[in-house]
Amino acid sequence: MQSKKASFLFFSLILFISFILFSYLVERGVFSSYDFAATASLQNRLPATLDLPFSILTLFGSMEITGLVWLSIAAASFLKKDFPALFALSLFWVGLALEFIGKIFLFHPAPPNFFFRGQGIIFPSGYVHTNYSYPSGHIYRTTFLVTFFILTLYLSRKSLSRLALIWLLAVFLGLMFVSRIYLGEHWTTDVVGGLLLGASLGIIPALFFRQNSRPAV
Repeated sequence: MQSKKASFLFFSLILFISFILFSYLVERGVFSSYDFAATASLQNRLPATLDLPFSILTLFGSMEITGLVWLSIAAASFLKKDFPALFALSLFWVGLALEFIGKIFLFHPAPPNFFFRGQGIIFPSGYVHTNYSYPSGHIYRTTFLVTFFILTLYLSRKSLSRLALIWLLAVFLGLMFVSRIYLGEHWTTDVVGGLLLGASLGIIPALFFRQNSRPAV
C-alpha cells in the first residue's frame, strides 16, 4: 500500500508540473487557434437542446455547491480526528488561490459573447468576474472533489458498487468538462488547465484519508 501511495504522490507531482508547463504555453498563445476551432466545432455538432441541461449541470461545479461538499468532507475528517487528511484537504483552497492568480495575471481572454449559450441559471458566485479565464474554476473544483472520491473508493475494499460509482463520477466530470466549452464559458485550454490542477491536488488528501474515515458505500 505504501508503494502504491508513493506512486500516486509522484503522479500528483507530474500532473502539477504539467499544469505549470501547460499554463506557460497557454500564456504564450500556443493553443489560441485550436481553442476557437474546438468551441465552434463542438457547438456545431451538439444540438441547442443541450443549452438548458448543461446550464443546470454546470451549477454543480459552482463555488457554493463544491464548497459545501468540501466542508462536509472536512467536517467528517475533523469529527474523526483525522487531522492529516484535514490538513491535506486545505490544498483545495491553495488551488483556488492559484486559479484566482491565473485569472488575474495570465493573459487569456474568455470566449467572445457570440459563443455564450448559458441560460442565466447561476449562483451569486457567478457574478464575480476576473480579467481572464484561465484556468476554469468549475473544472478545478469538480476535478479536485471527483479525484478525491475516485481515489478514496479505489483504495477502499473493491466491490461492484464502488466500481459503478467510480464510473459514474468519471462520466459526471466528463460532462462537466464538455459543458463549460459548449456553453461558451471557457476555452478548451481553460478546462484542461483546471483538470490538471484539480487532479494534481485532489490526489493528496485521498492518500491521507484514514481507512476508517473513508466514505462507506
